[in-house]
Amino acid sequence: MVSKPAGWWRAAAAVAAGALPCLAFPAPALWWFAYVALVPWMLLLRSAATGRRAALEGWLGGAGFILAVHHWLLPNLHVFLLPLAALLGLLWIPWALLVQELLGGVPAAGRAGAALVLVPAGWLLAELARSWQGLGGPWGLLGASQWQVPPALRLASVGGVWLVSLLVVAVNCALVLLIAAPGARVPAVAGVTGCAVLTGVVWLWAPRPEVSGGLRVAVVQPGLMREPTEGTADTLGTEGTGSAERRFAVGERLTRALAGQHPDLVVWGESSVGTDLAARPDLARRLASLSAEVGAPLLVNVDARRSPAEAAAPGIYKSAVLIGPQGPTGARYDKMRLVPFGEYIPARSVLGWVTSVGRAAGEDRVRGGSPVVMDLPGRPDVRLGPLVCFESAFPDMSRHLTRDGTGLLVVQSATSTFQDSWAPAQHASLAALRAAESGRPVVHATLTGVSTVHGPSGERIGADLPTSASTAAVYEVPLSRSTTPYVRFGDWPVGAALAALAAYCAAEGVRSLRTGRPAPEPTAPRARTTRG
Repeated sequence: MVSKPAGWWRAAAAVAAGALPCLAFPAPALWWFAYVALVPWMLLLRSAATGRRAALEGWLGGAGFILAVHHWLLPNLHVFLLPLAALLGLLWIPWALLVQELLGGVPAAGRAGAALVLVPAGWLLAELARSWQGLGGPWGLLGASQWQVPPALRLASVGGVWLVSLLVVAVNCALVLLIAAPGARVPAVAGVTGCAVLTGVVWLWAPRPEVSGGLRVAVVQPGLMREPTEGTADTLGTEGTGSAERRFAVGERLTRALAGQHPDLVVWGESSVGTDLAARPDLARRLASLSAEVGAPLLVNVDARRSPAEAAAPGIYKSAVLIGPQGPTGARYDKMRLVPFGEYIPARSVLGWVTSVGRAAGEDRVRGGSPVVMDLPGRPDVRLGPLVCFESAFPDMSRHLTRDGTGLLVVQSATSTFQDSWAPAQHASLAALRAAESGRPVVHATLTGVSTVHGPSGERIGADLPTSASTAAVYEVPLSRSTTPYVRFGDWPVGAALAALAAYCAAEGVRSLRTGRPAPEPTAPRARTTRG
C-alpha cells in the first residue's frame, strides 16, 4: 500500500512525466527526445502497487500530456482547459494498465516480447480515440514530432503517422526493459534492432514519389495587424489580423507585386476575405482583376455569412474559393471539420457558458458536406485539394483527396490568435507529414505565419515565412503522380494494433475461464519470471 505523502508525490510525478513528450514538438522541436520521453512515465507505471494506482497515474499523465501540448490554448479557454485535459486523460488508462501488467515486476522473455507489441498498440488506441473530431482531433500525435526526420517521413509514406507513433513508443518500451528488467535485455535489444531494421528496409525499399513536372505557387501572407477584428471573421483563428477590409487590401497589394513573376497559382490564407462575394460583387471584381493582372488564378478563403438563397443551411461558412480573370470559377470547398470551441461549441446548450470565460465561437459555423477537388485553370494536368486550417491534422482527409485525383494539397490557415506561442510552428509541421503520407506536395498558407511548402516526400521547399513576415513568395513546387503505400492501403497500422490488443484480451479471457476466476490484483510490485 502506498502512503499518502508518497501517493501525492507519485501523482505529481505522473503529471510531470506525461508532459515531457511536448518538448519533441515545435517550438522546441527536440525530435530525438520523443524516443526517451515516455520512459519516466512508464517506469512510474510499472512500479504501481495496484491496477487502480496505475490507472490513476495513467489518467494524470494523460492529462499532463494534453495540457502540455495544448498549453497555448490557456489564454483563450482559461480554466476550461483543465476539465478538458482531465476528460481526455482518461484515454490513457488502458495503456497504463498494459504497462503495469506487461512491464511490472521481472518480466520473462515472452512477456517482454509481448510488451514491445502491446504497449505501443495501447498508446495508439489512445491516439486513435482522441483523434475523433469531437474530442479535439489528432493534434500532438507522438509520431508527428518526427516531421523533420527523413526516415520517419518514409515510414509515414508506408503506414502514415500511426506507424511512426508505434515505432517511437516501441523504442521507449525497449529502453524501459533495458533499464528496469536486466533479465529481459535480449527481447529489448531485439526490439530496438527490429525498429532499426524496419526503418532501414522502408528507407531502402519503399517507393519514392517520382517527380513529374512542377508548379509555380505564390503564397500571400499579410502578417499581423494590431487592430481589433471586425465583421463575421471573429473566430480564434483570425484575432489580431485587422479588419476584413484591411486584410483584403494588404493581400491585394502583396498579390499585385507578383505581376511578372508568372505564378501558376496564388494562395491566400484562411479568412482572407471577410464578406460573401455574392453579397459584395465589387470585391469579386477586384479579385478577378487581380487574377488577370498577375496571370494566375487565386485561391482565397471566404469566412462569411451566406444568404439562404445561396446555401441549403444559412449561416457562416469558411470556404476555399477559386477566382479566375472572369471572377469566381464555381469551384468552392466548404470546411467540413470545425475547431471545437473556436468555430463551434459542442453541445452548446450545455457548454455554451464557456463563451463567458474565454474566446469561443459566439455562433456555430456551418459544416461543409463533402471534399472537393478543383481543376486548376491553365493547367489541365493539375487538380487542387483544398483543406482549411485544422483539417490538415487529419491524415484521412488528405488521403481521400489524393485518391480522388489531387495533385497539390493546399492548406489555408490562420493561427494569429496564438501568434507568440508554439501553435504556428506545430501547425506548419503537419504539412511535411501530410505530404509524405500522400506523395503530394503541400502548400500551407497562413495569414500571419508560419507559411511553408513541402514536396511529395515531405521535404521542405524553399524557406518558410515566419510569423514576423508580411510578404508574398513564389515557390517552385515539384509534382508527383505516384501512389504511396499509405494512400493505397490506408490505416493498416491501426488495424494491426487493434487486432493485437483484441488477441491479447481474448487470450486473457480464456486464461481467466480456465482458472475459474480472474487473477487477484497484486498489492506490491511483482517478481514473476516464468509467465510468457
